[in-house]
Amino acid sequence: MINETVLDRLLRYVKIDTQSKEDAETYPSTSKQFDLLNLLVKELKELGAKDVTIDKYGYVMATVPSNLIPSHKAHGKVPVVGLVSHVDTSPSESGANVNPQVIDYRGGDIVLPGDKSVIIKDSENPELRHNIGKKIVTSDGTTLLGADDKAGLAIIMTAAQTLLNNPKILHGDIRIGFTPDEEIGAGTKFFDLKKFGAHFAYTVDGDTPGELNKETFSADQAVITVYGRNIHPGSAKNIMVNSIRTMADIIARMPKDIAPETTEGYEPYIHPHVVGGEESKSTLKILLRDFETPGLKVLKEKLEKIIAEVQQLHPKAKIELNIIEQYRNMRDGLGNDPRLLDCMWEATKRAGLEPMWHPIRGGTDGSRLTAMGLPTPNIFTGGQNYHCKNEWASVYGMEKAVETVVNLAQLWVEKS
Repeated sequence: MINETVLDRLLRYVKIDTQSKEDAETYPSTSKQFDLLNLLVKELKELGAKDVTIDKYGYVMATVPSNLIPSHKAHGKVPVVGLVSHVDTSPSESGANVNPQVIDYRGGDIVLPGDKSVIIKDSENPELRHNIGKKIVTSDGTTLLGADDKAGLAIIMTAAQTLLNNPKILHGDIRIGFTPDEEIGAGTKFFDLKKFGAHFAYTVDGDTPGELNKETFSADQAVITVYGRNIHPGSAKNIMVNSIRTMADIIARMPKDIAPETTEGYEPYIHPHVVGGEESKSTLKILLRDFETPGLKVLKEKLEKIIAEVQQLHPKAKIELNIIEQYRNMRDGLGNDPRLLDCMWEATKRAGLEPMWHPIRGGTDGSRLTAMGLPTPNIFTGGQNYHCKNEWASVYGMEKAVETVVNLAQLWVEKS
């Protein structure tokens, strides 16, 4: 295992079901996440990492210890740098019985063998064209792949292997952190920053090779609850208050020009994403996203206006709106040390890529860690189409991410 490739690791990790679960009462939300977390503990020890631990919440931490000798000019000056990825996969699609396919990509659409209705289309995936003649990994079409973020796990583990096997690559202390439940917004709920002990960190949880992230959405969740009144349909006239009809009128008024499917770049959105209920009670969960935190108030006001309009149409229904803070744009907490971003930019260039800053239309554990006081921008993994059966990962992109992380460790020595 001490000489495995990043692809070897990805193929092993994606076969372990680690899907997290919304609204669970336990932490992690699913016990099966421990299957991979415990495996990572075992592998880190076998690689020779130090201080390898796992706690009751599932947080795995370890150290690739500094190899700087006391006489080196940077000894004692290099900050502790963290690398973070999450083990869980999205609740949106099954992560059980993943059957990864390694494809020598020759161009065109990819019809997945397990479900031929699932097609990775060239027209929807411009990054595929940069992988002609290279290997990519998909599922068989019956599940998601799980490269989000098992590609990140594989990259960090392979980078750790490289540093531990090559003492001539100079680096300070590198702290590794693997988290559960990121996909449901709880990846750092019990994360112990003091125990982690890093001064700066990077999540490895991005996508296109060369893309680096120092900005995320600011995010709230809106929960609309409609209370009606149920009675047998045969006796319902002038008595029943159908909460579903009220909720349908709310959904129909959601602005279509600020939805995920109609926006890009820095544009905000309102996204109804989970709905359920029956006549007496219906619930709708809505994602509110804006790169400018004050913009979330504007989105909330749009919802309040819709609710007020619908309330007049359904005066007997009771409509409640609850706003839950999720995370904030990491840009606002990255601090003033230029090395944090300079190192990741230069590390990417040294890997032979053209780096580019790209805003994340989502969030990572780094959003929360930054807000908690640990500045944590994000590095690419080579994955694409997360959270669906059309997901795929570029082996070339993963290999370049490994190079970038190794370069990053060296650059912190050079700039210290």
